[in-house]
Amino acid sequence: MATLTSDTTHSPKAPLWTRLPIVHQVRQSVGLQRGMLVAGLIITGIFILTAIFAPLLAPYGFSQLRDENGTFGAQLEPGGNHLLGTTVGGYDVLSRVIWGSQTAIAVMVVAVVLSIFAGVALGLVSGYFGGWLDRVLVVVCDAVYAFPALLLAIVMGIVISGGRSDLIGGILAAAISITVVFIPQYFRVIRAETVRIKAEAYVESARVLGASSGRIMFRHVLRNATRTLPLIFTLNASEALLTLAGLGFIGFGIEPSSAAEWGYDLNKSLSDVTSGIWWSSLFPGLAIVLVVLGITLVGESLNDLADPRLRSRRAPGKNAGVVAATSVVAGGTLTAGPGGVDGLETSPPLPDVHPNDDPFEAK
Repeated sequence: MATLTSDTTHSPKAPLWTRLPIVHQVRQSVGLQRGMLVAGLIITGIFILTAIFAPLLAPYGFSQLRDENGTFGAQLEPGGNHLLGTTVGGYDVLSRVIWGSQTAIAVMVVAVVLSIFAGVALGLVSGYFGGWLDRVLVVVCDAVYAFPALLLAIVMGIVISGGRSDLIGGILAAAISITVVFIPQYFRVIRAETVRIKAEAYVESARVLGASSGRIMFRHVLRNATRTLPLIFTLNASEALLTLAGLGFIGFGIEPSSAAEWGYDLNKSLSDVTSGIWWSSLFPGLAIVLVVLGITLVGESLNDLADPRLRSRRAPGKNAGVVAATSVVAGGTLTAGPGGVDGLETSPPLPDVHPNDDPFEAK
């Protein structure tokens, strides 16, 4: 008796570089979605490279007021030795913008990392153990989340550093104040995922086999509860930059002699705008807008790609999957008939050899 056979064509395995996180998302996206993701990656990449190579790119120091030719002068127009002009305090605008990227990325990284560790730990413990501890943490996080983010950051900045401090103290003060704002967001996400995952069958199986609570939490629950963190990370990074700029704008930022900060430069350029001196405020503000735009584009694009309901469908074409040619004909694949498979699909139906038989009669 002949057996059914199958001829399945396997596509070659994709190269390793195509499976890298960012590359995979770019290849997965299509159309406008891909354009937004690529634009966001380019802007964010330029921002990161500028922060890394700031000592090489900046023509002057962030607090430098003179060179070998003497003092720079205040409110000089763009051109000459100062491509973007100088501020009311006599600082070079281009240098302040470039050095400000270092301060911004340092605060963003420290704030988001601290928020992730604190929020994930609290959410994991609260969601797994429940009880009175869960209720207390939920109430506290809801109370913190109810405060306006900038107002809470101002209060924490005053408590930590008195409102103004040097580079390290200012970065830590700004980062910790932003961390307090972000912890409830991570706490809510991780707690909800932990409550859902701890009821799964594999978690119950691990508990029946005698696994400890710590092993279950970090080996099974944590691994599956943190899959959305990269999306929250990118969105919170832009919020951290806006909060830092807000703190600097209202005078609770870092000392200008300790580091360059875009919000502080905007604050000092308010009087320049009414006098027609546009360059001292335009470029720091443009830097904030572009960086926030780039990071937001990356975060929103990753969120769309992670959600099957928002992900764009790729049209059938050269990248469509290969369908296996599975045989239903005894002795081989669908190659019978003069027209092959196409002939089988388009050929007229065979005549009924028993047209008068009762269909309900037992054969």
